[in-house]
Amino acid sequence: MHEHIDYQSCTSGKQAGCRVSICMFAGILLTGAQTGLAEEAPVTPAQVVSAIEDTFGVTPGERRNHIKGTCATGEFAATPEAARYSRSPLFSGRAVPVIARFSLAGGNPKAPDTARSPRGMALEFELPGGALQHMTMINTPVFGAGHPQTFLDNIVAIKPDPATGKPDPSAVEAFKATHPDSHAQARFLASHNPPPSYANSAFFGIHTFKFVNSDNVVTPVRWRFVPHDGEKRLSDAELKNAPKEFLEQALIDRTRQGPVSWDMLVAIGEPGDSMDDPTIAWPEDRKTVKAGTLTLTSAMAQKGAACETINFDPLVMSDGIEPTDDPILHFRSPAYAISFSKRMAGQ
Repeated sequence: MHEHIDYQSCTSGKQAGCRVSICMFAGILLTGAQTGLAEEAPVTPAQVVSAIEDTFGVTPGERRNHIKGTCATGEFAATPEAARYSRSPLFSGRAVPVIARFSLAGGNPKAPDTARSPRGMALEFELPGGALQHMTMINTPVFGAGHPQTFLDNIVAIKPDPATGKPDPSAVEAFKATHPDSHAQARFLASHNPPPSYANSAFFGIHTFKFVNSDNVVTPVRWRFVPHDGEKRLSDAELKNAPKEFLEQALIDRTRQGPVSWDMLVAIGEPGDSMDDPTIAWPEDRKTVKAGTLTLTSAMAQKGAACETINFDPLVMSDGIEPTDDPILHFRSPAYAISFSKRMAGQ
């Protein structure tokens, strides 16, 4: 698996009366002229799903991307300040049940937990009246593609060479040279070792969203979840000697010791901040509001657990939270739908 692939997305919602689930990524249709690349046919969700399958192979009945994951359950409690910015029932102040899924990027179910790839946290908030709110995050502050073409080209470039079992270095270098929007995330992953536990990782919403309050005032925001256990990373020696599997058991063991929590911090956008490019970080001095606390009380292997059948679609939103025009954000739902239908068919 390519160490710099970061395309997390776990979506959830209810389709045909049942929970659906998938973890994968995409973006919206753009022409070559719009992306600044040579004229090409628009990238389609089907192309992205097919490329992921071609690069990683297919495990029948499983997710195409972020295939390796762990479930958890708990609740979310908002702060009074959050309601000033959003009228969403998520921020009512009442405890909201949560189903979570933690994962590694990529379609390899045997990917080592030491891989320099993004980790994901996907959340389904169960709101009153059967409404849902989804949040899908990764543990890098920026994404690795500003438009679908970059994501697709990366997946193609990292396809293993049958002769070596590894990506062709020349293809990877050619991709880097022609896709500058992939550089910021790649630099972050190269300079930050993976965490020893999901409980020691912050997770970033990546996209800009709109909070709408009871007076219809719209505020652009970006959110992140910061762990109470503190952010920690494996040392170089620990990274070298760590077993291939440790993240799932570490989270299960941690929840057995007691609740594990993250604060939801919301940065308030200002004029000039990028509203539709997840590869560009906002300045660190932006006003930040603590919107609430996520507390997980149990974790378990995903097989047969609640998160396994959830499609964590990031566009499943409650009133008071709206999407921006981010092309990556809007591409994800149709790609998830294709992947999910294949998965539910046992393909």
